[in-house]
Amino acid sequence: MHAASREALETVSEYFDTTSKNKEKPVAVAAQTGAELFDVVELLDGDRALRITIAEASLAEEQRAEVVSAVFAGKVSQYTLELLIMAARQVWSTPKEMRTGLVTLGRRALLRAAEHQGQLEQVEEELFRLSRLLLKQPELSLLLDDQSADPVAKRDLLAKVLYGKVTAVTEALALQVIGRPERNAIDDVNALSEYAAALRGHKVAVVTSANALTKAQHQTLATKLEGIYAYPMSLHTEVDPSLIGGAIIRVGYEVIDGSTSGKIARLRAQLV
Repeated sequence: MHAASREALETVSEYFDTTSKNKEKPVAVAAQTGAELFDVVELLDGDRALRITIAEASLAEEQRAEVVSAVFAGKVSQYTLELLIMAARQVWSTPKEMRTGLVTLGRRALLRAAEHQGQLEQVEEELFRLSRLLLKQPELSLLLDDQSADPVAKRDLLAKVLYGKVTAVTEALALQVIGRPERNAIDDVNALSEYAAALRGHKVAVVTSANALTKAQHQTLATKLEGIYAYPMSLHTEVDPSLIGGAIIRVGYEVIDGSTSGKIARLRAQLV
């Protein structure tokens, strides 16, 4: 996303964060806003002319706002309409980036709904676990990544997998991202988990250990990583007995391999 679009998205996001939490029913408002923004994106995906018009920089911002109001008034809540009008008043680098911005805002709204319910950390963890499930189920991942498949059918398939196992927000976000892929199912779901962590002000560390971490080990490791990265950390853990002992820690593109299997591999390399 180019600088102008990043600035536009930040402006609308900050407005949403500030105003939605002060509503009488912030959970309901945030959840409704997220759902309605996704509906708006569905409409824009099917109407290229409208998508271009509401992001056309050559038009005065008031003209863009009037188009949005004429199209969406009465079809979405007044609050969602206000956000759409504000978005239309901003300068976006391209119509595609405005569309991407609305998707991001919709995700943000659903995650804020979870936050207002005290479930944001749980949603973050559930999304991470879902990404790992998809990694371990390649046949399911291939079905979800099939670009020729009906998006509705893919969402129905994932809904059956998730039914009764995750929060409503996690399910809504996962179904949304499967129907609107950016890379692949595993990476897209994992990116949502990292976005949830970022909204909590955290960086993510994926810790793969030979044995499950105890609560004490989990806290000690989190404290050490916070010291290294000068940032609160979300630890997402998984077990891989093939490591024999120790753990591998991934933070972004950085990898810290303290596993026994890794040490053995390095020793073998030195002896060759």
